[in-house]
Amino acid sequence: MGLFGILLGLGLLVWLAYRGWSVLLLAPAAAMVAAAFAAEPLLAHWTETFMGAAARFVAQFFPIFLLGALFGKLMEDSGAVGAIAEFMTARLGMRRAVLAVVLAGAIVTYGGVSLFVAYFVLGPMAMALFRAADIPRRLMPAAIMVGSSTFTMSALPGTPAIPNTIPMPFFGTTPFAAPGLGIVASAIMLAIGLWWLRRAEAQARVRGEGFGDDRPGAAEAAAADPLVRERAVAAREFDPAEIRHGAQAPSGPPPALAFLPLLVVVLTNLAMSFLVLPNLDTAFLKGPRWGGITLAAVGGVWAVATALLAGILTLLATGGRRIPELRASVDAGANASVLPVLSVASLVGFGAVVAAMPAFEAVRDWVLGIGGGPLVSLAVATNLLAALTGSASGGLTIALEALGPTYMAIAAAQGIDPGLLHRIAVIGAGTLDILPHNGAVITLLAVCGCTHKESYLDIVMVAIVSSVAALAAVILLGGLVGSF
Repeated sequence: MGLFGILLGLGLLVWLAYRGWSVLLLAPAAAMVAAAFAAEPLLAHWTETFMGAAARFVAQFFPIFLLGALFGKLMEDSGAVGAIAEFMTARLGMRRAVLAVVLAGAIVTYGGVSLFVAYFVLGPMAMALFRAADIPRRLMPAAIMVGSSTFTMSALPGTPAIPNTIPMPFFGTTPFAAPGLGIVASAIMLAIGLWWLRRAEAQARVRGEGFGDDRPGAAEAAAADPLVRERAVAAREFDPAEIRHGAQAPSGPPPALAFLPLLVVVLTNLAMSFLVLPNLDTAFLKGPRWGGITLAAVGGVWAVATALLAGILTLLATGGRRIPELRASVDAGANASVLPVLSVASLVGFGAVVAAMPAFEAVRDWVLGIGGGPLVSLAVATNLLAALTGSASGGLTIALEALGPTYMAIAAAQGIDPGLLHRIAVIGAGTLDILPHNGAVITLLAVCGCTHKESYLDIVMVAIVSSVAALAAVILLGGLVGSF
């Protein structure tokens, strides 16, 4: 009965979340279902197990959610994201419209701009480009996803994306974990994505298929849609409802100033990870005042938070006066982080309750018994949970909350670099999470004015197939030569 309760709770969570119910209510309710079937104390698991795990997640990651959402909103309202998109368009021209959209998305998201902010800026930009180049509108979501939601989310070393930060406290790693393998995975994802888009564009031209009908106002409608919002907030770190708040600058900054905050984020992240933090005297952290933690447990979060803060300060110093309503933009950016962090924290709480059930030992044994060794079983676990929850962040946190210590023990016993576990876990979570019910997929389709029927096959090829290929390559290389 205990195992049935776990499956029933997870099924209710997935089904009702897809129908637009709030994860803030669904996650504890589903956790109580699992506890009830196991004849476990309900209130104790709610207030202690569930809330304890959720609170720990908020304590660890709220700075990154907060600063990431604020940085994205300020980049949008200053006109910097639009300026970068216009610069890429001017440089590459209409003949390479697809490449311009892909690279613009990659640059802004690797530089720390929140995914949903990128969607709402790149969507209208891609629509104008594709219309002018007479490329089918149905390819817009796939082009945006290649640059913003594949390798810059899970593989490229140092990316400040939330999924890349989640394994750091569990494995004691940095955002640059397994950098060589990350670069290999990034190259595979980008190559497959661009190949498919070029192929689809060429086939469309042979058939005489052009841009098709125009659907103006799609981005504005998506931002105002409450169903899109509920599905989106558990997927990434920005609440789409806050897109409408604040005001955008009438024109963007010069390209150099638009790129500067992104460059500062990348360089600060690199410097903090490899130069500053390793040379700090952090022995004080082992004292009872700080809970006896180590630098490895917090260093990655410190590096990303500092990088995002440096990017914000750079943006305000160079372009803060361009933002028409600075206080409103700051408020919107801060508010945009609250619902996502609490939604993901609720998923973490659900995972903690499930892991505390006696029947979970059978699940753990099944996962660890998957053929191929711990690298394969970790990839399968993160894939399955991300697929079920429709969230890379949610699935990853549930998996690591339940299995992270077990995999660290295996790594220590078998001499596996924790950085390799980090990279496999993140890429795995960013693979099958991109199913039809994924909040990012639903939001992106709404922003582009497309439907699943029109665009989802292309999304599968450029996001799921490319990520599976990259994940297989990382597992194979990691198993043969280790982490690099």
